[in-house]
Amino acid sequence: MRTPSIIILLAALVSACRTPAPILQRDNLAHVYGKGPASIRLDARVQHLDEVRSVLHFKVGTADLLYKGDGSGGAFKARVRITYGTFPNWESRQLLDSSSTLITDATLDPGEERELLGSIPLSRTPGASFVVKVVARDLHRDSESAVMLRVSDGDAGSQQHFMPVDPSTGHPLFSDHLQPAPVIAIRNEALAGRTVQVTHHPIDDGLPMPVFSTETRDRNDPAADSTFILSLDSTGRADLFDAAPGIYHFTRDSVSGGIAPGYTLYVLRKAFPWVDHADDMLFPLRYITSIQEHERISKSPEVRKAIEQFWIDAAGDRERAREAIRIFYGRAENANRHFSALKEGWRTDRGLVHIIFGSPTTIYRSERGESWTYGEENNIMSITFNFVKRKSALTDNDLWLERDPTLKGAWYRNVESWRNGRVHQN
Repeated sequence: MRTPSIIILLAALVSACRTPAPILQRDNLAHVYGKGPASIRLDARVQHLDEVRSVLHFKVGTADLLYKGDGSGGAFKARVRITYGTFPNWESRQLLDSSSTLITDATLDPGEERELLGSIPLSRTPGASFVVKVVARDLHRDSESAVMLRVSDGDAGSQQHFMPVDPSTGHPLFSDHLQPAPVIAIRNEALAGRTVQVTHHPIDDGLPMPVFSTETRDRNDPAADSTFILSLDSTGRADLFDAAPGIYHFTRDSVSGGIAPGYTLYVLRKAFPWVDHADDMLFPLRYITSIQEHERISKSPEVRKAIEQFWIDAAGDRERAREAIRIFYGRAENANRHFSALKEGWRTDRGLVHIIFGSPTTIYRSERGESWTYGEENNIMSITFNFVKRKSALTDNDLWLERDPTLKGAWYRNVESWRNGRVHQN
């Protein structure tokens, strides 16, 4: 079941620190995208309530926590500490502020999958932008996961004043990339009782070129194909009914000759971020198949069986095929969670590299973008991919690969490994 029950936490702030720490060396962020032993499903997002107040919302999955009993036959308990630290930018380790909250959850059924939702007030100086690192640590298991977010300032119509919410409960949603639904709800308390302009933009279903390609691409945001006005109620909530797939951009004002700054919501495929329907499994397969092979599979009367047969032929037997399928499409789902921008994450440059090459050994992030290295740093046998942030009014998560013809050999070696059922676990 993909929709676990939700528990709302009334967690108290237990500690705070405002003493700046020395600047440290840059962090390897490979664990943020799934590299390493991180074992707690942690989601986080920031919402600005007004000009000075902000909230850090978080969500933790109970299936990843260790619940312990006291031997009396009573409830099992888990203990998790949520901590945040703020830094001037991606490259700096100078601690500006930090706070934490301790969660104790009790249940009679530790095997039940639930989600724990909570929030912490976030200190913020008007006009300042910074980076916040959120860490969830299981105190029983001594394991942790981390999420890093850019916190930007702006007026009441800016990106982080808006937040999608569950239309039934009003609970925060932790992704701006949603499945189509009868009702999609957003909230902006700073614009309660006001109206916003909404533009709809089409989604580009194109695939990225191979990592060695020298072809140029259009770097512009997609133009709007429709516009409408949306009213927010007295609580700051507004509903979209039967929203068609596409990109929805919410702004206080319009601008001529461009796209005004605001909040962007993405309505994608019905199964997003999962990749388990036949069509969802077919599209990423194009990365390792020829045009003719892909077309033949797509025209099969039973596409799913044709996909499974492709993997069986590649791997040599069903057991190896199942493992290859699990890893290949698991990477596609992981790409959807981390790299989605104006399209599904697996369709982006980072998604392409993540699926074909796996998780890098090191990831370094800066204001300019990200650098992924496979292998030891400064080793001539290692491979590095550099991704540069594209300037966009619709997203801050669109990073484009600096393609390099010298990567052609590495690309075809990894593609051929997939076609032979061999999975590289970087």
